[in-house]
Amino acid sequence: MDLIPKLGKLFFVTPQNKTNQPLEIIDPDDNNNNNLTTRKDGFDVVSADNKLQPDHLVIMVNGIIGSASDWGYAAKQFVKMLPDKVIVHCSECNSSTLTFDGVDRMGERLAEEVMEVAKRWPQVSKISFVAHSLGGLVARYAIGKLYENRPVGGSSDSNDKIGSDSEQCNEQVCEARIAGLKPVNFITVATPHLGSRGHRQLPLLCGVPFLEKSASQTAHWIAGRSGKHLFLTDNDDGELPLLIRMVNDSKDIKFISALGSFKRRVAYANANYDHMVGWETSSIRRQHELPKSNLLSENEKYPHVVYVEQDQQEASGAIQNGTPASVSPDDFEEMMIRGLTQKPWERVDVSFQNSSQRYVAHSTIQVKIYWLNSDGADVVLHMIDNFSL
Repeated sequence: MDLIPKLGKLFFVTPQNKTNQPLEIIDPDDNNNNNLTTRKDGFDVVSADNKLQPDHLVIMVNGIIGSASDWGYAAKQFVKMLPDKVIVHCSECNSSTLTFDGVDRMGERLAEEVMEVAKRWPQVSKISFVAHSLGGLVARYAIGKLYENRPVGGSSDSNDKIGSDSEQCNEQVCEARIAGLKPVNFITVATPHLGSRGHRQLPLLCGVPFLEKSASQTAHWIAGRSGKHLFLTDNDDGELPLLIRMVNDSKDIKFISALGSFKRRVAYANANYDHMVGWETSSIRRQHELPKSNLLSENEKYPHVVYVEQDQQEASGAIQNGTPASVSPDDFEEMMIRGLTQKPWERVDVSFQNSSQRYVAHSTIQVKIYWLNSDGADVVLHMIDNFSL
């Protein structure tokens, strides 16, 4: 199977400037114009040869120490295979060391960026997210900020208040919107949904208790506020860690309502060789819920996709967070699993066990750099083939 992109007439498009000058079109095959990592406004990928105006905006979000170019290969494949259907925007508001600022601050920036992108493409009516690693948590925060419950037939003005239910919904039929658009796919790839604290959630530490405890205490030295959030050691204003709060709706941010508004929620997870994000945390499962090794089998079309679980079960009722004094850290993981599984997820397990690129599985599942991570191309293909339009 030849998965090396034959792009044809695909172009990276920079945002229209404030003087309403024509969009600058850059051919990605032109080596003189292919340095995308320095663009401050992110970049969009569209087809220059599309016959219909795409109505589906796909937001791709990078992980820690990442950039917009991390999703470059996948973005090109989405547009190549769905040229009349999607516009792909690779976010660049959180790149490099900005990814140390914390999930909340990064989420705020992403929400603002998505609003600006939605204004730039007024013809789109639907929105999806594809996020890698820490970017999945950032995207979950951002959609909470962008969520609104709008009366059917109501205004779609992007200046409408975002993040709260309209009072009109008490008497009218309402529909959920993210940045004023219909939410369709929310896809995470190797995202630490349950954080990185203990239980081999950071496989690099080999499950050694001393190392896992030390990592929790020192992560903020390396990764700033993001490290505190990942290891659940933040207690801003005496509150529970942010990742615990993000499994429920709060007064100001409707985290779970936003997540539940998407037609699909999909978690791609590395079953092995991911040294950064464990299988449990990326697939939102308990240890005993992970598929047995004898159930993992290669798919002829997608050789590295080894297990697909369609979870149609939905827990009933919200999970009460409580207060820091009333909740033990030993209960954090269970609280997050119960909270997140209030909504059903599709889980796609991936294995690069027989690949020469297995030791960089965390990047290979995304195809971050094609020559180094090309074996993950079938995972991207699986994502596109199952993408709801």
